[in-house]
Amino acid sequence: MNIIARGLVFLQYLWSLSQRTVWDWRHCPRCGRTDTCKWGHYTRRPWFLTGRRAVQVQRHRCNACRKTYSEQSALLIRGSWYAREVHRSALDHWQHVGTSLRRTAEVLRSWLGQQERWRLWRPLDPESGERCYLAASTVHRWLDGAGKTAQASVDGQLVGIAQTQAVGTDGLWAKLKGQGQRGVLLVVDSVSGLVYPPVVAKGEASAGPWQRLFERAKRAGLDLDALRGVTSDGAQGLLAYLRRSLAWVQHQRCVWHLWRNMGGELAKAASKAAGDLTGAAAEHIRKQTRDELGGLIHKIMDAHSYDEAEAALATLLGHPLGATIGQLLNAQLDRVLVHLLDYYRGLQRVTPEWYWRDFRLRLSHGRNHRSDQRLERAALVWAIYHNFEPAQWRSERQRHYRHPGQSALEVAGAPPGKVSYLDALGV
Repeated sequence: MNIIARGLVFLQYLWSLSQRTVWDWRHCPRCGRTDTCKWGHYTRRPWFLTGRRAVQVQRHRCNACRKTYSEQSALLIRGSWYAREVHRSALDHWQHVGTSLRRTAEVLRSWLGQQERWRLWRPLDPESGERCYLAASTVHRWLDGAGKTAQASVDGQLVGIAQTQAVGTDGLWAKLKGQGQRGVLLVVDSVSGLVYPPVVAKGEASAGPWQRLFERAKRAGLDLDALRGVTSDGAQGLLAYLRRSLAWVQHQRCVWHLWRNMGGELAKAASKAAGDLTGAAAEHIRKQTRDELGGLIHKIMDAHSYDEAEAALATLLGHPLGATIGQLLNAQLDRVLVHLLDYYRGLQRVTPEWYWRDFRLRLSHGRNHRSDQRLERAALVWAIYHNFEPAQWRSERQRHYRHPGQSALEVAGAPPGKVSYLDALGV
């Protein structure tokens, strides 16, 4: 059962719970008999988005098995002082708005109790009668509970949805409070943008963490035997894992990371060209050199064929200041141009580096999570959110969307419909 089917089951459960009649509650949930009677009631006072209110919960007793039970409501969560809508809005606020746990709790607390920031929004309102004390630690506990559900749903999460032959990988360093750094490793479908369940590791230099990542992706639904190509930066651990376990998979080198790595060499070449010149004359020479060498590098990386790239590389190697950069590119040339082969069409030239843009906002670089396990569970929740959340329709000034208005699941051919990521997480 994939993640959409699980979300649909949970949504149907809530719907059936809300539609239960008085006669339905006569059935004992343990033995199924209807020889029951009402057995008093108790009052709960949970917080809703509209404020705190009293809710009477009816109890029943089965005369056959002599057990008692209480009626349930789709609006309430057993044992919680807050209604289901508050749980869902807290998680969605943290995920979608991209803010800290403290601010999430502050905004919800202000809304529920008409206090604190509510007084800024509506200064003429009278004082409310009861204060809400929702804390960031409570929101963190809800988030971690959703993470445990996401962790339990890894097996078969994307079965029947993602049938890809090209993926991209990348890692992000997150700082845990008082415990050093951890790396969040990610593998993404290059065509649809589906995110497979990530893993957290102490480093990415060895093959072990990457093996755990791809094994988890396989459990989620990735067919490793059908995989043709992987786009990544120069992580040696990934290359070691590919050589050892996925020898048939080609490695496409990320051109963005190559450009970043060659920035220092371009600066050295520009400074060497300027020599002893100073001022505007030196800056003109440096700019001219960077433009000249940058144009040659572009011809290599953006070549439409191997012959075109080889010719551009020969020109770069023959340049008085381009020998060092040419040697660096020559060592990576085959991996830079893998995407030109017909068998590897669809393989991206850059890693999914942009995915970390939203990830950083929500995780505060991991400081809120304090442990590897909590960081990984939060990353699993974020991955499910990303797969369900549609991309915005309008492009930004420096950011464009390949599939505007569509989620990764829709692009993969499995639109979730009315099922949201909160349903998939069972919140």
